[in-house]
Amino acid sequence: MIKSFHQKMLGLRARMGTYWSMLLGAVFSIVVVITGIVGYMVIEGWDFVSAFYMVVITLSTVGFMEVHQLSDAGRIFTAFMIIGGVGSFLYIAAAFSQVLVEGRLQILWGRRRMMKEIGKLKDHFIVCGYGRIGSIVTQEIMGEGYSVVVIEQNPELIERMEQEGVLCIEGDATSDAVLLSVGLLHARSLISALTSEAANVYVTLTARQLNPDINIIARAGDKSHIARLELAGANRVVLPHFIGGIRMAQSVLRPTATNFVELALRGGIDLQMEELYVSPDSELVSKDLIESQIRPRFNLIIIAIKKANGDMVFNPGPKEIIHSGDTLLAVGKKRDLTAIQAIL
Repeated sequence: MIKSFHQKMLGLRARMGTYWSMLLGAVFSIVVVITGIVGYMVIEGWDFVSAFYMVVITLSTVGFMEVHQLSDAGRIFTAFMIIGGVGSFLYIAAAFSQVLVEGRLQILWGRRRMMKEIGKLKDHFIVCGYGRIGSIVTQEIMGEGYSVVVIEQNPELIERMEQEGVLCIEGDATSDAVLLSVGLLHARSLISALTSEAANVYVTLTARQLNPDINIIARAGDKSHIARLELAGANRVVLPHFIGGIRMAQSVLRPTATNFVELALRGGIDLQMEELYVSPDSELVSKDLIESQIRPRFNLIIIAIKKANGDMVFNPGPKEIIHSGDTLLAVGKKRDLTAIQAIL
């Protein structure tokens, strides 16, 4: 319970940003007022109205006379009240002045609105790093109509994303507070695309500890780092340079097939590959591929079936049974892939 409260406080601090100092000052001022009222009622035996009035004229330093004659203990208590009240006021004034002096008030309001929008997200994607890899990942996911939040430390990239309408937060992706502030506990997947190998390992480890059920995809620069990232909790590790090299080689060895795949991925033709999860209530459960009528009804080709236990059946035969929890790897037109969702 204490850990949960600590996580909530870290998330609140990250969302508040510069306003966190002002919030602390306001909370301290309220504590001073409540302490003063209770103190006068206990020490001097005054009623609530007299104690409240004494606190107001004391903290406002207007110089009015005391409500009643103070005892020595009451005078010492009043002295500490003045110190606490003036201190909290100066703290709030300094925090507010910092916001004004930096000229970031308008920016902060805009980012606060963005944080409110991020706070409402569910089942979204989190991308750590908006470099060459992270920016492509973000644009691809957004192009599919999904919500994405990016964590980035570079102020220039933050400004660029704000202009492009990308939800983002400026901060360190290895921080628990930052990860929680972008809705890690409610996210579908996290993609760690930072340039630092050590940072990717740390982000993966932290995210897995905070949300044991989240799907984590991590970037690696070398094959030797795959085992380390998987041990940290990554569901899958991707080597961008390795994949790029394979694609270039395939472009030379099998240009027609490679061009076909690239056209499909870039939207040059109306063709898409999609994962279709079969829910327990689906009408496809316990039917084979012929009985399911997927090909004649939706004009889709099932090229593989991933079983609930993780086994993969490639090029399944017509008598292959579809079970609850299976994932169908289908190829077809986007509208047909959308239509079949109704029976899943």
